[in-house]
Amino acid sequence: MTAEAEIFYDFKGLQCPLPVLKTRKKLQDLSAGDRIRIETTDPLSPLDIAHFCQSEGHILLEQQNEGRVFHFLIQKG
Repeated sequence: MTAEAEIFYDFKGLQCPLPVLKTRKKLQDLSAGDRIRIETTDPLSPLDIAHFCQSEGHILLEQQNEGRVFHFLIQKG
């Protein structure tokens, strides 16, 4: 996969800690620089995903919310 490619995962409906655990699992198979876009509805996701990225060396490129849906774009570090 190239650095420009993005993969989308829908984690809506999953509660903490599942969005972070599933994000970690999806990133394991990717190369540094690859990106994934995820959506969640867990209200703790903004804090959890930001902390996960910081502690694991990934880059949180975008973070937005539309009502109760949170959108993240993460680049594997």
